[in-house]
Amino acid sequence: QVQLVESGGGLVQTGGSLRLSCAASGNIFTINSMGWYRQAPGKQREMVAVITSGGLTNYGDSVKGRFTASRENGKNTMYLQMNGLKPEDTAVYYCNAFVASGRLIWGQGTQVTVSS
Repeated sequence: QVQLVESGGGLVQTGGSLRLSCAASGNIFTINSMGWYRQAPGKQREMVAVITSGGLTNYGDSVKGRFTASRENGKNTMYLQMNGLKPEDTAVYYCNAFVASGRLIWGQGTQVTVSS
């Protein structure tokens, strides 16, 4: 099994930056892709960024040009650098992994709050 733990969330003012981390453990060799998702109150969970095993990264339209997702080579860690934060970025951010067995694995989430 794969376990994911997010960290780095917090409170920031409009225009500020945060860096989220996701530490993966367990059978990490089974991971096909990893990504960041977020869910704001009253809204559906949406994709923020997905990194495939081939290194391709897809971003949600609302974060393009502001957020950067990355994975450490040989390290079981994924990051989300968030710049130019806006109040609409306020959400719980979740780390996700799609594993070879066909299962989706989720972290516990970390709260990001952007004040106006």
